[in-house]
Amino acid sequence: MTGRKDRRNRLAQALRPHEGGRRPRAWLELIVIVWLLWVYDAVNNLVPLRAAMANHDAQDVLHVEKVLHLDPEASFDHWLSTHHTLALFVSNYYDNAHFVVTLALVLLLWVRWPTLYRPLRTSLVLINLIGMLVFWAFPTAPPRLLDPTAYPDLVANTHAFGSWHTGTLATAANQLAAMPSLHIAWACWSALAMWRLLRPHSWAAAVWIYPGVTCVAVLATGNHWLLDVVAGVATFVASTVVTDRWHGWWTAREARRALQHDARRPGRIVDLARRRRLPGHPVSPGRGGDGFGHPVGHAGGEHAGDDLIGM
Repeated sequence: MTGRKDRRNRLAQALRPHEGGRRPRAWLELIVIVWLLWVYDAVNNLVPLRAAMANHDAQDVLHVEKVLHLDPEASFDHWLSTHHTLALFVSNYYDNAHFVVTLALVLLLWVRWPTLYRPLRTSLVLINLIGMLVFWAFPTAPPRLLDPTAYPDLVANTHAFGSWHTGTLATAANQLAAMPSLHIAWACWSALAMWRLLRPHSWAAAVWIYPGVTCVAVLATGNHWLLDVVAGVATFVASTVVTDRWHGWWTAREARRALQHDARRPGRIVDLARRRRLPGHPVSPGRGGDGFGHPVGHAGGEHAGDDLIGM
């Protein structure tokens, strides 16, 4: 484990001078967002044709929960409905927090931390793609639509701000997209982003309270089944693992290419040789060396990238 971490640190050091922390082009990011919205709309257009299927799938989900004795949705919903002020707060939280927090973090990362932004953006895109694939293949009605008596629609009943359950906004939202819960997947992603930003601080782990609060909100408002929450967490984990592994492979490839590129520039090798002979002039990463403190041509220099291929 220590050896792998050391190799990753060396890779990051080799890549840093060549990456430069450049911010991704805004117009490319906007194209990705527009494309995701188009996919979502295409899936949403199928909703009128899938109500019966979605109710059947929801009954199957509820049946599994009852068999496992893990069906707290009705209890949470009825308890919250008797506390109007709290229900209004939770409903507003449910409707708005996931958009505000997620989009704010995306913008903050893009502006201030582009190196962190890239893998996190990719994992968020993958989360949404997996979610929309499941929406298409396994449409699932939320508790509030399966049985409004057992699961009151608190967002509609409290007239929460920006409600997607009533009025014009209701037609723009996929009402049969309970599985997986993207509220949970986005909340976990946001917590991960904040944790990576705040990791040096001892209290950074507190950011994971956010997905926990979101879990209670989606269950208590009648919008998701417990298994939807589990699926949302699984979607987040799968997307993060895939993205991090891909990003690790890409980083290794780019570092090796950077080292090989420097090795083909004789002028930099001469400069390195001169600096290496002079006391007080250590070879610095990205200044013609191999990024690990060795000049090109030194043992472990021009061939140092060879052992990075398999990472």
